[in-house]
Amino acid sequence: MTRDEILALLERRRAAWAARDATALAATHADKAVVVSPTGGVLEGRDEIARIYRLWFSGFSDITFSQDEVVIDGDRLVEVARLAGTHSGDFFGLAPTGRHVEVQVALLMTVADGLVVEERRIYDFTGVLVQVGVLKAKPMA
Repeated sequence: MTRDEILALLERRRAAWAARDATALAATHADKAVVVSPTGGVLEGRDEIARIYRLWFSGFSDITFSQDEVVIDGDRLVEVARLAGTHSGDFFGLAPTGRHVEVQVALLMTVADGLVVEERRIYDFTGVLVQVGVLKAKPMA
């Protein structure tokens, strides 16, 4: 894929995030794509990938995805971004708390034929749980 094709793919993903459309986001992945995620573990295939997007959208109905930086090297890229939203719905069995959550993420992707074929999501899920109040952070001494 060319740099412009990769940027067009990222734009489709950005639009799907803005629309909070799990199906459209999953459609940016190849049929047999693999995603490694702190919240979902190893996800194989579009259906499993869409399931995790739906969990985020149902738990944070106002969630936003803001891209900070992209580095492209051939068919691999890193996208650094921020997720932010209010915990307004069930999220992995956690009742809504109404708390605002913001987390920085790094997405390491391999792309081919206009789609993501492999993605590794790196972010502080424990920090998300602290922000919604499920876990308590120990004060620093």
